[in-house]
Amino acid sequence: MSFQPNSPAARDVAYVLHPYTNARAHEENGPMIITKGDGVYVYDDGGKQYLEAMAGLWCASLGFNEDRLVKAATKQMETLPYYHTFAHKAHLPGIDLAEKLINLAPVPMSKVFFAGSGSEANDTAMKLVWYYNNARGRHAKKKMISRVKGYHGVTIASASLTGTPVNHPGFDLPIAGVKHTSNPHYYRFGQSGESEEDFATRMAQDLENMILEEGPETVAAFIAEPIMGAGGVIVPPKTYFAKIQAVLKKYDVLLIADEVICGFGRTGEFWGSQTMGMKPDILTCAKALSSAYLPISAVMISEDVYQPIADQSKDLGVLGHGYTYTAHPVCAAVALETLRIYEEDNIVDHVKSVAPLFEERLAAMADHELVGEARGRGLMGAVELVADKETRESFDPKIGAGAKTNAAANAHGLIIRAIGDSIAMTPPLIITESQINEMFDKLTLALNDAAAEIHKAKAA
Repeated sequence: MSFQPNSPAARDVAYVLHPYTNARAHEENGPMIITKGDGVYVYDDGGKQYLEAMAGLWCASLGFNEDRLVKAATKQMETLPYYHTFAHKAHLPGIDLAEKLINLAPVPMSKVFFAGSGSEANDTAMKLVWYYNNARGRHAKKKMISRVKGYHGVTIASASLTGTPVNHPGFDLPIAGVKHTSNPHYYRFGQSGESEEDFATRMAQDLENMILEEGPETVAAFIAEPIMGAGGVIVPPKTYFAKIQAVLKKYDVLLIADEVICGFGRTGEFWGSQTMGMKPDILTCAKALSSAYLPISAVMISEDVYQPIADQSKDLGVLGHGYTYTAHPVCAAVALETLRIYEEDNIVDHVKSVAPLFEERLAAMADHELVGEARGRGLMGAVELVADKETRESFDPKIGAGAKTNAAANAHGLIIRAIGDSIAMTPPLIITESQINEMFDKLTLALNDAAAEIHKAKAA
């Protein structure tokens, strides 16, 4: 494709290296340039409207033009645009936000550490786990267990925790000491005649076997999303987390709940941990913490985790970790206003009121000829495309079923996310019932178009 000289598309191709993008394909095809947002909709530079069924990257919970957040940022910029929290310094937005998060936590928590992204939060969680075990004299207890297709970020440490196929090749990852246990996707990995509960028992046994093989004295923590996000919106089977947590308790292994996607109402409860019955020792969150209007993340730690860390910082003279933008006052002010809006507008109750329609329309997608499984919870869902519904055979990657669906969705004014051949949808939490129907109607049209293309390709 040729681009007009000095056009935004030509300049983007010339100067920008895009994340999660095929750079050579981008040179040929160029970008979709988004210029404006309004509620659950965004508009490209040609004026075309799209229903943003992914809330950006699972994150714009209040949509794309919440004026209260703009005003909160402006007010803080005019008062104290920046200050840090190193060496006993503090500011009111950071203090207020930490207090608010502790009061909202799904289980008792003691302290909050702020960072700038979910990746940084999970990287920090891993470092704190190491620091904690060193403080307790358990210098060998450092290994981290994640799950195949779990997603925890893209820093060197958090990308190692991530267990999706594209994040390791070419980067020399994962680093030593990070292990990945079984993916709890019952549709894909349940055995013939195996119930969900039996499958969950097997998943817990897989984890226990890994801990025993590695040596319980070397395993420090297990990290998990309540519902897997970028791994394909995988909802855990019944009894899964109860059985997993029994194993962790048996071997004194910390539980880290990665709430970067699930937190703040996405699953129908304020925290995904509440939805799934998780009782974490450490909780990380980001994205909807500020409705993604400014970058901020948080790591909450329990009192049991905090006390050895505090002792170690006394012994060493300092906790040698922190970021220039830790608890950035403007980001913290916007996050505080976001939390106020969640409360004042009863966002979780709104999610509970519209989720039944979302889940009903999602379940009905399983009737489509391309869909093998429709899965989700709250306002978080995915459909998995298969070549054969009876055998659950996946499409040959060369077919590009997910990519075809994604392109067709864009043509119909819908932005979704194709994770391989799983099509994810996590719209802004403010979405209405009529907009949910619009979203699934457009997805149906996109699947119909993709099916027609696939049939043509097979016939050729």
